Amino acid sequence: MKLRKLAITDATLERSPGQDGEIYVGNLVDERHGGPVTIGYGRWAAGSSLTETMAVDDIMIVLKGRLSVTTEDGTVTAGPGEIVYMPKGETVTIRADEEDVVTAYVTYPHWREAQG
Repeated sequence: MKLRKLAITDATLERSPGQDGEIYVGNLVDERHGGPVTIGYGRWAAGSSLTETMAVDDIMIVLKGRLSVTTEDGTVTAGPGEIVYMPKGETVTIRADEEDVVTAYVTYPHWREAQG
């Protein structure tokens, strides 16, 4: 894999696997590119939420808007420039409450393989 600069305009956003909400993801680096991690962008419509047990370690960087992440230990809210780390095995509910949210993410290992 060679040096690359990534932008949200490079991503093809698809509905996030396993849910029916207005949550979209677009991988720019993953197992198909030979990278050791998955890197991409996400778009969450206002009012959308997702509950799942993390199959991989996931780092989400909020670029626009605010979202909340809830576990049995409590809730954190993150806005632009803030990072949320969700470890493998943690059950989380991610919610975009009042506005659309744009995120970037990095997962290890690849989330497509982990869900397979």
